[in-house]
Amino acid sequence: MLGSGGYEVGSKRQRMMQSNPYLAVGSGATSFPPYAFVFPVVRLRGLPFNCSDIDIFKFFAGLDIVDVLLVSKNGKFSGEAFVVFAGPMQVEIALQRDRHNMGRRYVEVFRCYKQDYYNAVAAEEGAYENEVRASPPPAGPSRAKRLGEKDKLEYTEVLKMRGLPYSVNKPQIIEFFGGYKLVEGRVHVVCRPDGKATGEAFVEFETAEESRRAMAKDKMSIGSRYVELFPSTREEARRAESRSRQ
Repeated sequence: MLGSGGYEVGSKRQRMMQSNPYLAVGSGATSFPPYAFVFPVVRLRGLPFNCSDIDIFKFFAGLDIVDVLLVSKNGKFSGEAFVVFAGPMQVEIALQRDRHNMGRRYVEVFRCYKQDYYNAVAAEEGAYENEVRASPPPAGPSRAKRLGEKDKLEYTEVLKMRGLPYSVNKPQIIEFFGGYKLVEGRVHVVCRPDGKATGEAFVEFETAEESRRAMAKDKMSIGSRYVELFPSTREEARRAESRSRQ
C-alpha cells in the first residue's frame, strides 16, 4: 500500500531499519531518546476488531505512513497496531489524535520504543512460520452454514484465497479454478517484504457473478491444504500487491 506521501507500506520495513540512523536497531534505552532520534512509531490500542490498514490511513489522514502492522494474538486481531511514520514530526502530530474516534470506539495513540515494533514484526513472522498447515477442513452442516453466510456478502470480480501452501504458484491457482473464467494476468500470490509467501492470494474473474460461482471451490484442497475463499475487492488486492514489492 502507498502511504499519503507515496511510501509503500510494509515493503520498506527492512530497508527502513537498515538505512536510517534513528531507525537502526540499538541496545534499547530506559527513556525516549532526544526528539531528533526518536524512532517514528506509535502504538494504537482500542481499535475496532474489523479494523483494516486502510482505516488507519484514514484515521491519520494527511500524515506520511511508512508501515502499518496490525497485531494478532492466537490468530485473531487484538485491537492493537503499530504505525511507522516518515519522521519524528509526523509522530508528534499523530499523538494529537489520541482518544479520537474510529467508528464508535475511541482509539488510544501513544509512544512506544522501536524494540516494541521489532518484537511485533518478529512475532508476526514467527506466526507465519509456526502456523499449523495441515488441519482438516470442517465438514457437514457447519460448512453449508458458512457457505450460506458468504453467499449473502457483496461480491466484486475479486476473491481472496487463504491457507495456500507456501510453495503455491500462479499456474496451480489457475488450475484450481479450472472451469471458471478468471483473468490470468490478475492472479497475485501475496508475499511478505522478505519474499516469503504468506499463504494468501487474490484472483480476479471476468465478472462478479463468476467470482460468486467460483466460491463453490471454498474449502477444497491444493496439495495437502484446504483453501478458504472470501469475497474481496480490487483495492484490497492492490494494497496486498504493493506490500509485496521490495
